Amino acid sequence: MENFVPTKQYLREVILSNFVQRKTAAETYRFLVEVYGEHCPSNKTIEYWFRRFKSNDFDISDKERSGAPQKVKDEELEALLDVDSCQTEKELAIALNVTQQCISQRLHALGMIQKQGYWVPHKLTERQEEN
Repeated sequence: MENFVPTKQYLREVILSNFVQRKTAAETYRFLVEVYGEHCPSNKTIEYWFRRFKSNDFDISDKERSGAPQKVKDEELEALLDVDSCQTEKELAIALNVTQQCISQRLHALGMIQKQGYWVPHKLTERQEEN
């Protein structure tokens, strides 16, 4: 049994079983740690499942999610900046249909900073420095 690695589905069934037996989330956590050790879900996870079961939601399968946040391609962002380098992060985010935080992270990764209302490279090339 030492090679047995329980799946999420299996552990959720065990949690549901403990819930039906009227055990608490804390008791269930202690039991799972004792039996499955490092493969045991966190106490917060067990509490989450107990809350779901208490609200009569006994579906132990994963709920469908919207997926990973949409990523912006650097080329698209640079193209928008080429058209108008005065745009704010918010305007860029709206144009690319992403969050403002995503735009901020991409601009930082590209080494761009805003100076006097324009997005410029943080480090200038030799040619730019000569000009």
